[in-house]
Amino acid sequence: MRDLVGAEWRKIWTGKAWWSLAVTAFLLCVLADAGYLQQELDKGAAAGTDGQLTNTLVQGWFMVELAAALVGMLLVTREFGSGAICRSVLLGGSRARLLTAKLLAGVASGAVFAIGTGVVAAVSPWVFLAGRDQRPDWSMTTTWTLLGVMLVVLAGALWGILLGMVIRQQVVAVVVLLLSTWLVSGGLLRLAPDVGKFTIDEAMAAVYRSGDAGVLSIPWALVVIAAWIVAAGVAARGLFLRRDLP
Repeated sequence: MRDLVGAEWRKIWTGKAWWSLAVTAFLLCVLADAGYLQQELDKGAAAGTDGQLTNTLVQGWFMVELAAALVGMLLVTREFGSGAICRSVLLGGSRARLLTAKLLAGVASGAVFAIGTGVVAAVSPWVFLAGRDQRPDWSMTTTWTLLGVMLVVLAGALWGILLGMVIRQQVVAVVVLLLSTWLVSGGLLRLAPDVGKFTIDEAMAAVYRSGDAGVLSIPWALVVIAAWIVAAGVAARGLFLRRDLP
């Protein structure tokens, strides 16, 4: 099993996909934090406190979750698309072993993204506020926000793998992930908040303290995230073990 996990691990970091997504996520987070900072500076005396500004600068790095999810999704869908999944099953010994190896490698890659995000997010207030009148004001709330961002990134990697296992087709899987993240969840929260708050994306927003109105409390949000991952895991396992491979 160690060799099989190692093989899946190498698949993740082979090629340009992972660093292209990582760089894109990094730039999006930098632009988001820079835009928020400029918006607060334009408010002058009406701007939030240094503590609120610090929390928001840290919280803005949650978007790395999408990159981690896409990397995990590509680990699965590109093998289905190329037909290499059959060869991977034969070399792995069984479908169950291969599925376990992919999940372990995907979670490990999510941990790498989460740790990297945690480091960059932790130093970002000092970088963005350098040379300004505002100063970073780190508090326990900021620490929990940082941990929430890291947890969301880790969960996102696992969610991407499971979604890829269920959908299989790369383009469709990516479109479903992007639409659910950017459109469906937010739309449901605004139009039907009693339903929207139970989507995995809005549950993640509660964990990294997005400040959106109507989201769940953090303990319930963690339960909802776990429920979505378990449901996706059951579906992915059933389909992968029983459905014909391409």
